[in-house]
Amino acid sequence: MDNAGPPTLSNFPPVIGFLLTANILIFLLQMVIGPHLLITAFGLWPLTGGLDLPPTMGPVPDFQIWQLLTYGFLHGGLLHLFVNLFAMWILGVHLEHAWGSRTFALYFFICVIGAGLVQLFVATQAAADGQIYPTVGASGGVFGILLAFGMMFPNYRLMLLIPPIPIKAKYFVIAYGAFELFAGITGTVAGIAHFAHLGGMVVGFLLIQYWRGKLPIKPRYQRFYW
Repeated sequence: MDNAGPPTLSNFPPVIGFLLTANILIFLLQMVIGPHLLITAFGLWPLTGGLDLPPTMGPVPDFQIWQLLTYGFLHGGLLHLFVNLFAMWILGVHLEHAWGSRTFALYFFICVIGAGLVQLFVATQAAADGQIYPTVGASGGVFGILLAFGMMFPNYRLMLLIPPIPIKAKYFVIAYGAFELFAGITGTVAGIAHFAHLGGMVVGFLLIQYWRGKLPIKPRYQRFYW
């Protein structure tokens, strides 16, 4: 299967609907009570135990296991929220229809957690150098969706905004992944968790390959046959 039509509101799958609704409601809650409270408790914080932090830094929230999931429902601003939810909707609708809601939900949340583990390692290394910051956003899961869309619908033409030209999904995924790797290594675009994005793509790729029976560890039932 290598093509896909545009999503329609009349055929709106339940997991995408839940994710969009939950993220919007939580963002509104952030605006009402202030983002600091939610990010302190539910953003993804690095492991700082044993680090010699300067006294001027003040107390730093501890990492908690639930943050590997909850960070994916918080966002740093309206643009951050819009970009993630738009991509989640426009691409994820096709995957949920093709895979079924249960498989799509499992895939998305595994990508979010996998991206969080990668970012936890990166942020902990930065914390050892005195750079302590939380990570928020659904981008790890969104980049997992992007990777899966490119694998399942490789010849579907996406229209870029800048520049406004069409590009096949498979080439867009490769180009975006290469950019994230370059930006993450060089640090040319600060303030963005590039390695979390890459982590979502890598985890998504490995999970799909596992479900297809392409890894040394074989699943009991193969889920994909394309």
